[in-house]
Amino acid sequence: MSSSDAGPGVSEDLAYPTLSQRQLVHLFDLGVVEDVTAGHVIHRIGDKTYDLVVIDDGEVEVVREATADAPEEVIATFGPGAFLGELGLLTGQTVFLSARAVRSSRIYRISAENFRNLMETEAEIADIILAAFRARRAILKYAAAQTIEIIGSSFSAESMSLRTYVARLELPHSWLDVDTSEAKFLMDVSALSVDDLPAVLLPGEKLVKATPAELATKLGLSYRKGRSADVDLVVVGGGPAGLAATVNGSSEGLATVMLDTVGPGGQAAASSRIENYLGFPQGLSGAELTRRASAQVLKFGANIYSPSTVVAIRTSGDRLTVLLSDGVEIPARAAIVATGARYRSLPIDRWNEFEHAGIYYAATEMEARSCARKEVAVVGGANSAGQAALFLAGRGCMVNLVVRGEDLSARMSSYLINRISVHPRIAVHASTEVTELQGGASLEAIRLTNSSHHEETVVSCCGLFCFIGAYPASGWLNGCCCTDGKGFICTGSHIPDENLGRQWEILGRDPLPFETSVPGIFAVGDVRYGSTKRVAAAVGEGASAISSVHQVIGARL
Repeated sequence: MSSSDAGPGVSEDLAYPTLSQRQLVHLFDLGVVEDVTAGHVIHRIGDKTYDLVVIDDGEVEVVREATADAPEEVIATFGPGAFLGELGLLTGQTVFLSARAVRSSRIYRISAENFRNLMETEAEIADIILAAFRARRAILKYAAAQTIEIIGSSFSAESMSLRTYVARLELPHSWLDVDTSEAKFLMDVSALSVDDLPAVLLPGEKLVKATPAELATKLGLSYRKGRSADVDLVVVGGGPAGLAATVNGSSEGLATVMLDTVGPGGQAAASSRIENYLGFPQGLSGAELTRRASAQVLKFGANIYSPSTVVAIRTSGDRLTVLLSDGVEIPARAAIVATGARYRSLPIDRWNEFEHAGIYYAATEMEARSCARKEVAVVGGANSAGQAALFLAGRGCMVNLVVRGEDLSARMSSYLINRISVHPRIAVHASTEVTELQGGASLEAIRLTNSSHHEETVVSCCGLFCFIGAYPASGWLNGCCCTDGKGFICTGSHIPDENLGRQWEILGRDPLPFETSVPGIFAVGDVRYGSTKRVAAAVGEGASAISSVHQVIGARL
């Protein structure tokens, strides 16, 4: 096997493993043999599905086809004993690289059904394949970046939505700011105007004024009617709680579908470093936690669909129906609500104008690149704000940490306070609020008002990172489930007796742990009343709820 570029930090041995003869024979037994001649296309860009292909004899090359700004390129060449494929085989993504025989070859095609059974029942081979697929996706983020080209403005909310979507799903892509010469060249040859932005260039087609939903549909990553038959469990929300519920549900034999409005990760994906998560003494980023969890979801055969916005859950007898914003309905036996919370904003003039044009709710590599070595502000006094301040300072930014309270000790962990207090590029502004935003097309400065000394200061600011908490994302339920006065969903023993209707008398039982006032609908994570707002707690709740789900589904069979 040879590759054009293994990418930074990616092991070729992991991406292109050598299988034992026993493992190869087992794969051959699962497949259908096919003899192909030189030049035969095994799968091509745009195919909706494709098989896992194992080579017995011959040679096959994987090719990125020519684009407006780059000629055709051979990404990798595979020989006897190798298998083709990457994460798209598990996610259902439309084929974005072609594969063709270099010379006469004998291959075995393993159907999607047999491949899925293999991944669920053959742990040894499944682990090798999954590790290879993940490593190959990391390679393709560089080698196949031109298969999805996004053109837009760094200060456009619509462009930021697209970039966030492709980043969350780890889709190989390239980003071109409209002001660069590369973007202007592509716009000329693709007949695009500024009014068409953000635009996405795909092999053979383009999307103008593109949205994540349109891109997902083109890539085959959105939920389509009939795509997942006989669903046992629908998990609404892809944060740590939702991911944990999906992993545990699917690993325990439940046909599970996970839906999220943006992409997997939730608020945790915005965390630059989580240092108190068990088993990671050096900490890990929210993005890495999301990558690992998403890989587990795919390993156990669950499906992730995003962006998929759920607008209601309807009940009829012992069945539920999850309704999507596009009118698609998903029948299921149970549902877990893990929609978490929505970010709070400051009540300041021009706030909406500067969102994603200098105001951010996450501090990841993507946002940091826009502000590297410049002056920024972080607003908030909890751990997420402290982690963001340290992360940005580590990227060379001068950070103004703005805290409404008298000091950081009320809500921030001591290890973060100690690091912040000695960091030369972080200035803490206690008893202070942001009272004005200044700038033209993007944020340029902010006014700080100190309530203790009645002083006002204007400081330069190209990026304001807001971490002032969130409110529960439960409004879409439209009163379907009992909530407290703030909108958090009540579950189990926290449900007041007056909210338990006659249906519970008929069932002859009380709500199970994590079960809402509606039988068969559960809530976990930040959206649940009484939950601990920490990543580890959310993961525990998502996993634990599956026991209750099994009890409900078992009683309904």
